[in-house]
Amino acid sequence: MSTTHLVDVEPTSSDRPNGEPTPRARRRPSWGRVLAWAVLIAVMIVTLFPFYWMLRTALSNNNALYADPGSLLPVDPTWGGFRRVFGLASAEEAAAEGGTTGSIHFWLYLRNSVIVATVITAGQVLFSSMAAYAFARLHWKGRDTVFFLFLTALMIPPIFVQLPNFILIRDLGLLNTLAGVILPFFFMTPFAVFFMRQFLLGIPREIEEAAMIDGAGHGRIFFGVLLPMSSTPLVTLSLLTYITAWGEYFWPLLVGRADEARVLTVALGVFRAQTPQTGPDWAGLMAGALIAALPVLILFVVFGRRFVQNLGYSGIK
Repeated sequence: MSTTHLVDVEPTSSDRPNGEPTPRARRRPSWGRVLAWAVLIAVMIVTLFPFYWMLRTALSNNNALYADPGSLLPVDPTWGGFRRVFGLASAEEAAAEGGTTGSIHFWLYLRNSVIVATVITAGQVLFSSMAAYAFARLHWKGRDTVFFLFLTALMIPPIFVQLPNFILIRDLGLLNTLAGVILPFFFMTPFAVFFMRQFLLGIPREIEEAAMIDGAGHGRIFFGVLLPMSSTPLVTLSLLTYITAWGEYFWPLLVGRADEARVLTVALGVFRAQTPQTGPDWAGLMAGALIAALPVLILFVVFGRRFVQNLGYSGIK
């Protein structure tokens, strides 16, 4: 007599209605995955908390801040800090909230910051790309030695060149002008040249040789062939340069003390110095700092993903 063995078979996803996966296919998250997400969320909170604290302070009444400094929510919420920064609050309104009765020419300083950061970015990206092309694609005696010496400038602290640059700008008669603020940063930096050179080294030489066969010179090859192909690292370098130029403080403070050449970062220091008798105008100062950081935050939100993805083009890991 034969015996039939019955075996329970778990139905596959193709046997289940609508192709639903089997219960066994749904994997439970591991403890390591849960821990990784918890650490990531904690890091995000720690990173974003200063920005939230700036917003909380900016929306608070400056007098009320001293009464409840540890509150996580705005204390006696008001737009007074932003109104003082924009110069919309009268002296009486500012004094009533414990803020400074002085004001800053916000739109003038914002215009100066935009001009300085934009011109520096345009100049550095263009001239650094040209230098990178010379180091990456042209063959000339002593090229690698010059490039090595050029990179050693990365080890020189920027403070060491402030005094020679100041004397040069003074002798040129460019103190208290936007040109004096821009000039030392306009042409190129070692990092920008290195960044673009790493990308240009990865472009096949066959493309360049094909352009030469068609009669193209070095200028046409650079501007008509290699530069359009380098749009990805150019955007990344532009973003890095713009953020750095926007946040410059010490050099604009040295040479741009007049209103016509004062940038927003320096203006915030002036606003901080206008301390009322009750104490620093923290609400107004945080409102100004938040507004000053807003353009950079917008740029990073828009181009942040592309920026992170494209760092690999420079060989930076």
